[in-house]
Amino acid sequence: MAVSLAVASSCAAFSTLAGLHVASHRGGAAHSLCMAAQKPALSRREAIQAASFLAGAAFFAPRESVAADGAFSLPKLPYAYDALEPHIDKMTMELHHDKHFNAYLTNLNKALEGKDAKSLLDIQKTAIKDGAMLRNNGGGFYNHGLFFNTLGPASESGAPSPALAKAIESSFGSMDKMKEEFNAAAAKRFGSGWAWLGVAPDGKLVITSTPNQDNPLMEGCDGAKMVPFLGLDVWEHAYYLKYQNRRPEYIAGFWNVVNWGKVSEYYETFAAKGVPVNWA
Repeated sequence: MAVSLAVASSCAAFSTLAGLHVASHRGGAAHSLCMAAQKPALSRREAIQAASFLAGAAFFAPRESVAADGAFSLPKLPYAYDALEPHIDKMTMELHHDKHFNAYLTNLNKALEGKDAKSLLDIQKTAIKDGAMLRNNGGGFYNHGLFFNTLGPASESGAPSPALAKAIESSFGSMDKMKEEFNAAAAKRFGSGWAWLGVAPDGKLVITSTPNQDNPLMEGCDGAKMVPFLGLDVWEHAYYLKYQNRRPEYIAGFWNVVNWGKVSEYYETFAAKGVPVNWA
């Protein structure tokens, strides 16, 4: 009976975790499971099977947040997983966001346990000095958040704002020249890392690349000093399911799904003023 009550009390949680609405699926397995848990005749074997089913559903359900109170949490994508098709495929987006992004978040929160609270931007600044856990996971969480927020459906890609378009032309000569330089930085980055477009201390736009989960906000980081406002993930997990070893094709496809409205916002609100982008 104790096991049966435990299963019954878990039904509401199961509905949330598995993304199911029991009331709208009266004939479904979730409803049957909850009804069975309310019956005193539920056998011990049935209860154990039900509990196992619930545990499995909790494991496979997307986690919107794995953070404790006061720690960082996983933001939702601002578009559907398949919204970037055919340039970036649905499965890659699901794995990239729900698994890789979430792993950086989880490990970042673990690394911060027992430490004084710091903003995500403050973490970037001292990440290299603070050691591998904060460097890799603090950088990974910041980089991916910026990356996902600056993408969107190809039909809504738009164009740079007048201010950003003027800065691109002044710094590179044309949009095509900027893309050419950015593509080269992304393609030539050995192994895993990122390519970045940002604002240098003199106000000019510059392009650089960084290894692993480093970014130009980190003191002591390789590459040009800048405030980045557009980044491209060139780790294989970002493209291998669709493009395999054809990184240049992935880079070319990326430009079709850049959300220039968001990129322009980050440029004008933050980077053009020398302020790191606070996407969180």
